[in-house]
Order: sequence, then C-alpha cells, then structure tokens
Amino acid sequence: MTKGIKIVTIGGGSSYTPELIEGFIKRYDELPVRELWLVDVEEGKEKLEIVGNLAKRMVKKSGLPINVHLTLDRREALKDADFVTTQFRVGLLDARAKDERIPLKYGVLGQETNGPGGLFKGLRTIPVILDICRDIEELCPEAWLINFTNPAGMVTEAVLRYSNIKKIVGLCNVPIGMEMGIAKLLDVDHSRIRIDFAGLNHMVYGLDVYVDGVSVKDQVIDLLSDPTNSSFVKNVAGLGWEPEFTKALNALTCPYHMYYYKTREMVEKELINYEKGETRAEVVKQLEKELFELYKDPNLDIKPPQLEQRGGAYYSDAAVRLITSIYTDKGDIQPVNTINNGAIASIPADSAVEVSCIITKDGPKPISVGDLPVPVRGLVQTIKSFERVAAEAAVTGDYDKAILALTINPLVASDKLAKQIVDEMLEAHKDYLPQFFKTVQA
Repeated sequence: MTKGIKIVTIGGGSSYTPELIEGFIKRYDELPVRELWLVDVEEGKEKLEIVGNLAKRMVKKSGLPINVHLTLDRREALKDADFVTTQFRVGLLDARAKDERIPLKYGVLGQETNGPGGLFKGLRTIPVILDICRDIEELCPEAWLINFTNPAGMVTEAVLRYSNIKKIVGLCNVPIGMEMGIAKLLDVDHSRIRIDFAGLNHMVYGLDVYVDGVSVKDQVIDLLSDPTNSSFVKNVAGLGWEPEFTKALNALTCPYHMYYYKTREMVEKELINYEKGETRAEVVKQLEKELFELYKDPNLDIKPPQLEQRGGAYYSDAAVRLITSIYTDKGDIQPVNTINNGAIASIPADSAVEVSCIITKDGPKPISVGDLPVPVRGLVQTIKSFERVAAEAAVTGDYDKAILALTINPLVASDKLAKQIVDEMLEAHKDYLPQFFKTVQA
C-alpha cells in the first residue's frame, strides 16, 4: 500500500479549484492523491471555505479516500508535499481591473498578461512566488512546483533564474485549448491530435499539426483563415485573420497573437468595453460572483458547467495530466513551460520556453525544434527580452528596468509613454510593490 500523494494548491480559494478536484477524482487510479491541501491568504478566507466545502462534497460523492485540508498557513501545508501547484492572484481582481484600465487611458492595450498589465502582474507576482520557493526548498525540497499563475512564462523564468528550485514546470491552458479547438474543427477526437508547439507562454506557435501522426497543417491553416474559427479561448474574442497573412506565416497562431498582429483593432475593441465599464476583469468579477453563489449550495457536489465561461477551460485537465505523467513516468508529449536547454536554438539555453516535451519522472524533456522560422523568430525573441528585463525589475525593484522592460514591449510605442504608464501603475499598485518603494521608505 503506498502512502499516496500529498498535493498542495496555493490559491486554493480560486474559482478554478473545482476543476482541479474533478481532475484528481477522474485520474485517481493513476494518481492516488491521499492529501490535498488548499491554501489561501486572509483576504481569500471566505472563498477558500466556500470552494473547500464544495471540494469536500465532490470527494465524498466520489467515495475516494482523499483528505481535503483548508488552511491559511502555507508552511504547515507544504511540509513533505510531493507536488505544489500555484494559482494565485496578488491583489485579486481589483488589481487586474487596474492593469486593464490604466493603460487604456493612454491608448495602450490593457490586458492581464500582455503589455503593461502583464508587466505589472509579473512585478507583483514574482516576489511572492520566490518567497514560496524558499519555503519549498526548506519544507519539501523534492516536490515538483507546477505553476499556473500568470504571466506563467515570466514567472517560470524568474524561478529558474532567481531561486534554487529546478523542479518547476509552468503550465497554461492555451495549447490544450488549441488542440481541443482543432479537434473540433476537424471533427476528430482530441486524443488523435498532436501539435508541435514552440515559443513562449501566450506567444506560442504550432509549427505543425498531426492527426494520427499525419501532418494536416495546410488543411488547418485553411480552416483558420475563416474568421469564425480564429479563437479557441473564452477571454480573447476572435476577430479573424487575413487569409493571406495566415498562409504566408505558415504556422498556427495562439489567441494572444491577436494583441500583436491586430494591435489597433484590439485596442479599439478594448476602449469600447472600457467606456462601458466592461473590461475583462469586470466581466470575470461578475462571473466569479455567480460561481461562488452556486458553490455555496450544500447540494452541489459536481463541477458546475458554468465554470467553463471562465478563461481557464481545460487548464486543470492539463494540470492533472501533467502531474500524472510525472508521477507515472509516462513519457507522453505535452506542451509546457520549462528550461530551454537548446530545444529552441533562437532562445538562450537557460531561459524558459513553452515547447512540446516528453514528460518523465525527471520532468519535461524538451523536443528540439532548432531555429524558429524567420517570420515568427523576431517577435518571440523580443518578448523574451521583455520577460527577462521584467523579471529582473521584479526581483530588484529597479524603476529604470521597469521602464526599459515596457519600452521593449511591442505594445508600447515610446519610452515616454512607458514611463508615464509605469509611474501611474506603480502608484496604483504600491501596496503590492514594496520592492519599488523601499528606498523611499528608508
């Protein structure tokens, strides 16, 4: 009899947690979870209790011997964990609303993981994840850290560069969403689809796509030229590509590429939502309110279907699949964020990339793709520079580096504009950015 697996989820009060629970229940035969600790902070206590009680009802219904613990004490939870998953949001949805609204005042895209919003989410998140890493090193040094917290690529980059944790994998629902979307387009089962993914988180390309091992890339690119087929995730509206562009690019784009290849249209669209008070954060706030009302129902003991309206559909399916493959040394192929190690020749070997990997008990083994195709290479390298400089700014609290990072980002048109946005956003988020205000306090 094995002692079973101990999994700790930091940000356990998230509205996504029921999906994670459903995944652990479904895969119990392969992944015998005995202890699941859901951890949150004081501000998230009420949500943790609501979600935690739903999790307990779901486990009870399943009849499985999984013990669910709820705690605000991270260190108590982490002791001897086998896997630690992170899915937290520093500053909650109010911070996200500022990330989206402030840049739009300057005519710049306001978005959770791209441009100024992505920078400031990274600046708030990276010090917290590095703090968690220090606890992991002390309390469960053999544990795998599976990070879903956005911006996942920048966070993975920071952990690889500024902590001693090597057993980290960053995960995103975009690749699995693309696989599911293409399976639907082609009317085949998801299990028959494989995509060669390469790039960065929210900047990943499908270099080829296969059904039963046979390339169908040309057919898929033709289908994706139809505007109604261009977006696979709920939180990025499909605006449709110019067919000449997609054919010449000769790679599958992810939904977030809209922000870079259709910047003007996306900013115009966001500005309309901004005027109506309907940025994505406001929409999500309403969705979350409705979800938590559902979760409170003592008779609810399943994941409610409404959860799929959130942008993270399939993410926990991807998460539980990944944890299972590491635990069972499965050797299957999955797209994850990990250290490049030469898989993508166009990116430094010690940087985080999002790439198809063989998943083993020793973690992801990236599949070599060589150089990225010329049409996509430059944009990926630019975003990697942005992530690297942003991560350094987050760790050091270097104001000049924050401005440099934002000026490098293609979504901001000048250094002056970058400085204005950084100044206003630093002030707006100062409670969560002590590293930038330490000299002032001193």
